[in-house]
Amino acid sequence: MKILLVTDAWQPQMNGVVRTLSKTVEECEKAGHLVEVISPADGFLTMPLPTYPDIRIALFPKREVERRLVMFGPDAVHIATEGPLGWAARSLCLKWGMPFTTSYHTKFPEYIHARFRFIPLSLGYKFVRSFHNACGRIMVTTPSMVAFLKDKGFKNLAAWARGVDLTQFNPKVRFAKNDTFGEDVYAGLERPVFVNVGRLAVEKNIEAFLDLDLPGSKVVVGDGPQMAALEKKYKGKVRFTGAKHGAELARYYGDADVMVFPSKTDTFGLVIIEAMATGTPVAAYPVHGPIDIIPNSKAGIVDEDLRAACLACLDLKRTDAAKHAKKYAWKKVAEDFVNLLEPETEPQRRRRWRRARRAMKLASAPWRIFKKAMRRLGRFMKTGR
Repeated sequence: MKILLVTDAWQPQMNGVVRTLSKTVEECEKAGHLVEVISPADGFLTMPLPTYPDIRIALFPKREVERRLVMFGPDAVHIATEGPLGWAARSLCLKWGMPFTTSYHTKFPEYIHARFRFIPLSLGYKFVRSFHNACGRIMVTTPSMVAFLKDKGFKNLAAWARGVDLTQFNPKVRFAKNDTFGEDVYAGLERPVFVNVGRLAVEKNIEAFLDLDLPGSKVVVGDGPQMAALEKKYKGKVRFTGAKHGAELARYYGDADVMVFPSKTDTFGLVIIEAMATGTPVAAYPVHGPIDIIPNSKAGIVDEDLRAACLACLDLKRTDAAKHAKKYAWKKVAEDFVNLLEPETEPQRRRRWRRARRAMKLASAPWRIFKKAMRRLGRFMKTGR
């Protein structure tokens, strides 16, 4: 199939949403599908997202999104985010009568409410519900999120899980002798080592972990808008490493004794299964995401008492965590994604995009004539001819 993916979250951003989408695209292309991605990195005029300067959003993207959509002529359209690109693509799909799917990656209303307390959650859910309910299918991360969003008035929901790269994240990385990273990335720290991996932002509830009375050492791997404030507040008590990627990130998971996931707003938590894949058990609250991955897995503990969960994880076998992570493969994630799309039949697609290209050409004709006239006027003013 020709698949168009529209997303406001893409490289060079590094987060769970971007990793999910990029790995899905990679696996779809391996399976023979042609995937076109429209993202803020495609030359759009952008601005920093308020309170999140590392993330840039596209400004006035509708005209370019329309051109890309019509010229590509996809069999299926998937809109991954509720940002400006997502709204532009949604509007155009509705305009052209093109079926499309969306995905719900994060609890967007909770993210907004955490930053702007005066905005009620009900208003946030009204916003995202109106965005998603216009599509043919909403892909969400877990069965518990399907039930949660159904109660919020969302329709046409389907579970679409996440995966882990078992080549990069595996038990063999633990204490692997390496000239670059050394034998232990936490050398010099008192054991046990409790690590948190992810964005340092208010909605991630990181201080719930940092305030725990735990033996050994606490480490935070990641970057984000809260980093400077957290480093200042917990100076001398917590090691902050900044963001890590690739093989080095795998070592920070694998050399730790427990991964602590204090977030209550994530819908899955990709870092959970990445940590498990290296053999590191995960402590978390019993909320959406962790409750779909951890209970009865022997790979972690969920408990309203996060400290108790952290300490209980020290008694778990690392082999059980690594075994549980093998259930999550990106190939299966991509297959599920393709099966959940809403593709059109070939005749429908051909007729639609032929009409769309003709309409777009006619709509742009006055502009082309105007530009041509202005060029001629410019030449005449210069040469008199």
